[in-house]
This record gives sequence, C-alpha cells and structure tokens, in this order.
Amino acid sequence: MSKAIKKFAVDLHIRVGYGTAFFLLLISYLLTLYANSELLKQARLVDRSNKVIIHMEGLLSSLKDVETSARGYLLFRDNLFMAPYQRSRYVTDSLLSTLQTEILNDTIIWQDLLTLKTLIDKNHELIAANIEDFDQHQHQLTDTLRSRSFFREEVMDHIRAKVKDMQSAEQARLNGRLDEMNTRYHVLNAIIILSLILAVAMAAYGFVTYSRENKARRIADEKVTGYQEQLKQQIAELDTANKALIQMRSIEKFASTGRIARTIAHEVRNPLTNINLAVDQLKSDFNGNLPESYNMMLEMIGRNSVRINQLITDLLNSTKFTELVYKRMSINQLLDETLELARDRVLLSNISVVKHYSDDICDVAVDVERIKIAFLNIIVNAIEAMEPGTGILQLRTVSKEDKCVVTIMDNGHGIDPESQSKLFEPYYTTKNKGTGLGLTNTQNIILNHNGHIQMESEKGKGTTFTISLNFA
Repeated sequence: MSKAIKKFAVDLHIRVGYGTAFFLLLISYLLTLYANSELLKQARLVDRSNKVIIHMEGLLSSLKDVETSARGYLLFRDNLFMAPYQRSRYVTDSLLSTLQTEILNDTIIWQDLLTLKTLIDKNHELIAANIEDFDQHQHQLTDTLRSRSFFREEVMDHIRAKVKDMQSAEQARLNGRLDEMNTRYHVLNAIIILSLILAVAMAAYGFVTYSRENKARRIADEKVTGYQEQLKQQIAELDTANKALIQMRSIEKFASTGRIARTIAHEVRNPLTNINLAVDQLKSDFNGNLPESYNMMLEMIGRNSVRINQLITDLLNSTKFTELVYKRMSINQLLDETLELARDRVLLSNISVVKHYSDDICDVAVDVERIKIAFLNIIVNAIEAMEPGTGILQLRTVSKEDKCVVTIMDNGHGIDPESQSKLFEPYYTTKNKGTGLGLTNTQNIILNHNGHIQMESEKGKGTTFTISLNFA
C-alpha cells in the first residue's frame, strides 16, 4: 500500500513538473508570435514615417530648385533655365501626390498637407505669373513683378514653416514608435527568459524525480529531449527576431545618413550655383580681357567648384536607394567574374586565392554590375590589407536558412574596434588616398538587394565580411 502511495506521489510530481513546463513554453511561444506581429506592424509604421520625412525633404528641395531656376531665368534672361524649372515643377507635383497617397488614412496630418498643397499651388501660380509678366514686358522687371515676388517670398516662408512643422510632428511620432518597439523588445526578452528559466527548472525537477524510478527512465529521457528541442526552437525564433531588429536598425541608420547627406548637398549646391553663375558673369562682362592672373584664379574657382559638386554627387550616390535591373545568375560565377576584375592586383601583390564554393547552390537574382561593385570593393580592401607574398584571400558560398551566404575572408592586419563601429560611415577611411565611400556604397548595394552585410575582425588576424542574399 505504501509503495502504491509513493508511486502515485512521484507520478503526480512528474505530471506537475512537465505540465507546468509545457504551459510556460506554450505561453512563451504565444508571446513570441504576438511580439513578432507587433514588431512587424511597428516596422511598417516606422517605414511609412521615414518615407514621409524623406518625401517632405525632397518636396522642399524641389521647391528650392523651382525657385532657383525661375530666379536664374529672370536674372539672366536665358531660356536654358526653363527646362530645370519645368522638370522641378513636375518633381514637386509628383512628390506631393506621393505624400497624399502615403498619408491617405492619416487624419492627423491630412489637413496640414492640404494646406501645404494650397500654398505650393499658390507659389507655382505666382512664379508662373512672374515669368509671363516678364516675357510680356520684353524681359523687363516691372513693379507688379517685384511686388508679386515679395508676396511669393512670404508664401515660400509659410511653406518652409509648414513643412518643418509637419516633419517635426512626423519625427516625434517616429521616435515614439521606435521607443515603443524597444520597450516591446525588452519586455519580450524578460518574459521569455523568465519563462524559459522556469520551464527548465520544472523540467529538471520532473526529470530528477522520474529518474528515481528505474522502470520509467527511458520515457523521462524522451520527454526531456522533446522539451530541449522546444527550447532550442524558442531560442532560434528569438535569435531570428533579434537579427531582424538589428537589420532594421541598420536600415534606419542608413536612411538617416542619406537624409543628412541630401540636406548637406542642397545647402552646399545652392551657394555653389551662385558662385558658378558669378564666375560666368565675370567672364562674360570682361569678354576675355581679364589679366592672366585673374583668369587663372577664375579657372581655379571653376575646377574646385566641379570637384565639390562631384564629391557631393558621390556622397548622394552612396547613400540613396536606387532601382535595380535584376538578372538570374550563379553566385559562384559572379564571384569568379569579380575576381577577374581584381586579377592584376592579386598578381601584383602575389596573393593566394582559396575558393570554397558550394556546388549545388541555387542562383540569385541581382543587379549583376552593382553587386560586382559591392564584391570588388570588399576584395580590393582585403588585398590592400594583406602583406604581399603571404596574403590568403578565401571565398566561400553556402546555403544557410534559405539564404545565399557569401563569405570573403583575409589574413591581413585586421581592424581595430573603434574603426569597426565607423566602417560604413561616409568619408570614414584609414587609407591615405581613400575617399571613405567604398564600403558605404557596398552597404547601399546590399541593402538595395534586401540583403544583409556584417563584418568581423580581430587586430592582427584578419577580417571577414559575410553577405546574405535572397535566392532567385
């Protein structure tokens, strides 16, 4: 009788232990699904807010271009300014239409956008009236045109103020959504970790209790194995969510860098345009009769103006999302063709190339020329980081978690931790003659392909770049 009571007590403890563990795992799994769903919703809202802010910046920039072109036509009476004017007006209307689509269901800023549209239409109407009046009076600045210009400046000031208020409001909403995402993420981690600890503790308790009964040891082992597999699945799902959050933060950082770059570009190009116009006007006024020293200085101004403009163009190209021309191609063939582009550097530095290609890997759908540029930037950096004659460049392709994973590894001098945190920032470089835009452009290309790039490095032991791309 006592044995039966003891066996019943042991079985009850086992059932309670495993039942509690299973219940906690079920709650953890449901919480994970709910949190992932909420994170995706917040991610879509964050993406929408980013697009609205970017479109507003583009709208203001386009209005500046309209104003600059119209002013240039009135000042210099040159029809060449009319083409940029018409083009900028089209871009302004297109961005305004896009904004209306983005915030169609957002009643908070819909009225502000309607007000902004009215102001923009009024601004276009005043500029068009100025141009028409200017043409009708044989390119003379009339009093009516001047008074209308003063009124248009007031309208433009209202537009800038309205755009700034809308951007500030949208930025505040964006910050709130990001804070909410972070809060959800930390709370989810705490709940899952606590539930996992309790589940493991209860499972261990059930296992220890069950182990005392020799006849049921095999059954207990099978249950524990099952729970372990569930725990691994939970950990894998949490790791996947963490990776998605890290990638989203990387995209947000890249988008912020692009917004700053576009702001700087517009603020620099406006005075740069005035400088170029002033130089051209000086040359025209003196009709080539300037002293040689003055000509030399004007040429110097022109060359440096072109250089500044090119630097701005390079920065914008390396920090903006572009349209891609996709083509299905073998990733192994892509790496071989990229290596061929760097063949002279490899031979000159006497670098050994080791390939670990997966033979049964599927094709990828990429913009071939742009993805080659991304791979080539990494390969060239690896070659330059290695000592001639002793360098080993390793290339690896593998299919992992339904992704095509490319690994490019060198045994060079490595990258210090401080430089690693700034590696993808524009104009950051440790090279004497580098521009600091190569890896920024590489990251841009990978993100454009909905891919992911990460770097691991240790000082004195080399660097490894890992690129994940979608299969075709």
